Amino acid sequence: MNNKTYTRLEFDKVRRKLAEYAGSALGREMALNLKPSTDMETILRWQKETTQARELMRFEPGFDFSGWHDIRNEIRRLKRSALLSAEELFAVGETLAVSRRVKKILFDRQERYPLLAEIAQGLANLPDIEKAILNAILPGGEIADNATPELARIRRGLNNAQGKVKERLNSIIRSPEKQKYLQEPIYTIRGDRYVVPVKQEYKNYIRGIVHDQSASGATLFIEPMEVVEANNEVRRLQAEEKQEIQRILADLSTRAAGVVDELSFCIEALGHLDFVLAKARYSAKLDAWQPNIINETRLNLKKARHPLLTGKVVPIDIYLGEEFNTLVITGPNTGGKTVTLKTVGLMVLMTQAGLHIPADDGSEVGVFNQVFADIGDEQSIEQSLSTFSSHMSNIIDILKKVDNKSLVLMDELGSGTDPTEGAALAQAILDYLHGLSVCTIATTHYSELKNFAYANKGVENASVEFDSESLKPTYRLLIGKPGRSNAFEIALRLGLQKELVEKARGFLSREQIEAAELMKQLELAQQQAEAERQQAVKLRKESEELKEKYLQLEQKLAARKESILEKAREEAQAVIRKAKRESEAIIKELREKINQQSAREREEAIKKARENLYKLYDKTAGKNIKKKAAVHQPPEELKPGDEVFLTQYNQRGYVLEIGNDDQVLVQAGILKITVNKDQLQRVKESKPDSGKSQVGSVIMNKAQEINSSLDMRGMTVDEAVITMEKYLDDAYLTGLKQVFLIHGKGTGVLRAAVHRELKGHPRVKRYRLGVHGEGGAGVTVVELK
Repeated sequence: MNNKTYTRLEFDKVRRKLAEYAGSALGREMALNLKPSTDMETILRWQKETTQARELMRFEPGFDFSGWHDIRNEIRRLKRSALLSAEELFAVGETLAVSRRVKKILFDRQERYPLLAEIAQGLANLPDIEKAILNAILPGGEIADNATPELARIRRGLNNAQGKVKERLNSIIRSPEKQKYLQEPIYTIRGDRYVVPVKQEYKNYIRGIVHDQSASGATLFIEPMEVVEANNEVRRLQAEEKQEIQRILADLSTRAAGVVDELSFCIEALGHLDFVLAKARYSAKLDAWQPNIINETRLNLKKARHPLLTGKVVPIDIYLGEEFNTLVITGPNTGGKTVTLKTVGLMVLMTQAGLHIPADDGSEVGVFNQVFADIGDEQSIEQSLSTFSSHMSNIIDILKKVDNKSLVLMDELGSGTDPTEGAALAQAILDYLHGLSVCTIATTHYSELKNFAYANKGVENASVEFDSESLKPTYRLLIGKPGRSNAFEIALRLGLQKELVEKARGFLSREQIEAAELMKQLELAQQQAEAERQQAVKLRKESEELKEKYLQLEQKLAARKESILEKAREEAQAVIRKAKRESEAIIKELREKINQQSAREREEAIKKARENLYKLYDKTAGKNIKKKAAVHQPPEELKPGDEVFLTQYNQRGYVLEIGNDDQVLVQAGILKITVNKDQLQRVKESKPDSGKSQVGSVIMNKAQEINSSLDMRGMTVDEAVITMEKYLDDAYLTGLKQVFLIHGKGTGVLRAAVHRELKGHPRVKRYRLGVHGEGGAGVTVVELK
């Protein structure tokens, strides 16, 4: 593969795009120099590296790879035993810190990311040198005071000496006697010496050394004699400081030079990791994934998208090398034929370069030793080459190098010359490549090539779809169906006179007209079939989603049913155990009385024991879930308020709602249960005793109307207390365990009145103010008994 192929297929643009996702110069260089491989093991390794880096970004979002520097220039200087500057040494120290951190992270996760951990083996782990550099040098290249004890001593002395100079200068500029000689009451620095600005005419009134003067000559910068000795001490200490800094830099440079080989391996490994992460970032941007790589010269791309196109990209499905190895694509201009060629070529090059491809799961890409492309107009005025000559030169070069492990992509084969001769040449070239079993894709406008595909086994027609109604291409590739130019339809829709179009049709032979009409009908049938297929896929997806929701709901209901049954079984077992204990106590008492009393008394005791046993039976019989249910006739009609018997739970209740599919919502005590109508038995109506209320009806009505919260905002204290009393009675009657009394924050008067009423209330177990999410201090949460 050569650079011309990369340019024609726009692989060079892909490399430049990839380089944008690198974070370092090394990573960008590797991206720009990326070339496909033909070795199966290498390709698989590169692909797995990209996949593992993609997983690292997904599962380790906090992974930080920043902070290191391209220190290749520093490494070259260290190899020559050069002295590095503070900034250069700081870059080395930061790079070592990142290297150590990244190496630990990847080694700790080497089972999940084995190839990344293998790259990380080249990273340096030199904590002593790293610590020495970063402790001695601060960001920006400043040497830290505590780099060495000697430097700390020098800088303390320097600060003291500078303090003395400033103190004496302050006494001068604040002196009323000397201020009149100064341009301004300040001091400054000239030539590393502290000076004061003196007016030219008063230079003799300030004894000292002149170091500089202003541009106008009106100001002289004089070092007063009072600070000359102190300034000398400052200069001496500054010289000592500079010498000590040079000694520190020399020591650190010597230590770094001792591990220069480790630094070289480290920077290469960091650059490699940055390149792999760039591939992962580019993969995520394209929504690309690793294809199934096969060691054969064939491909099967599903929903493949050109990686450089933006906006709404129409994906293509294309396969080659199995049923046929030559594909002839026809269709109108701007229909997507050239984009199809470039997409196929890029998918192959990207795969063999270790890049993920923007195609659906299940796509297969083989390994080709060579990819040849003849795409675009490369005519050259300097070389006196026409378009046809340029294409022929490329094709001749391809035919010299091609073999059965190559992929050949040719755009507008045979164009640029006489159509008859061009079509004949195109057929000869395709026949030659087909005879060598070369995987070939060619685009053309020639009808003769469509016939060539029909007449030869292993050659297939394809076309790019065109909507003759809208005069726009759909960019969909249709394999197995030749395309047509649609010239007459386009001309009519653009406004050409109908008579001219009909006259043009008259110049066609009968066979040409019949073939064109047949192809038109085939295209319409294909479009209709595809629309129906997409609709069927959509309906199938919706039905599968509904089925999944139904199964989940069924599982939830089954789990809820089993939970209720399990609770009922536990209650039944408890009742049975209690009944057994009580019956055993009655029998024991009976035996004791039989042994102690007379015959009359024994008879009385037996009678009493029998009555107790009957009472015990009446008490437990209704709660034994396992007893056989009596055969009953389900009620034909039910309405809210009817009293019913739940045969499955041996409980009475009241109908609240009647839903679809014979589902009935029943209030049984404090529980609301939805059951099937077949599990209910109507309870015969009985007249309520005179003077007694119908409790069941009241409970049912309250259960339908009651809410778990009461809003009292806007009420007076008296109104709120009366409303709250009634609400608490209703809530208690319907079995609510917790309610929310909304009184608002305001002045707190209503809240205080509510709390007074709740304190000691017979229905209230405890109460508290609401927390965050419940309303805070504006709500009181009440737990009922």
